[in-house]
Amino acid sequence: QVQLVESGGGLVQPGGSLRLSCVASGFTLDNYSIGWFRRAPGKEREGVSCMSSSDGSTYYIDSVEGRFTIARDNAKNTVYLQMNSLKPEDTAVYYCAADIRRLSIATLCMSGFFANWGQGTQVTVSS
Repeated sequence: QVQLVESGGGLVQPGGSLRLSCVASGFTLDNYSIGWFRRAPGKEREGVSCMSSSDGSTYYIDSVEGRFTIARDNAKNTVYLQMNSLKPEDTAVYYCAADIRRLSIATLCMSGFFANWGQGTQVTVSS
């Protein structure tokens, strides 16, 4: 059974940091492009950051460039999103996703057409 389980969300003050984790089971992440998405209240889901399986290339949405870092540990079958300098507008439910197709990582991230999704973890940035 293919499964992605996120953890690491919580309440943090503006300027703080969080690291989200996403553990995959039922498949190995080595051959999958991975992504982190978020949905804020009243807003559409957006691709935050994605990483290609083929060459490790990455994509970041402009609003998180320089603050967030996506990483994978294939030995642990885990994906991470390090989030620094958090802002109130980063408040959202964050989801990880994985897809085996070898498409442009920007295309995959902006379209959100990933086949496998986690259940999400809440991130709240507030003082």
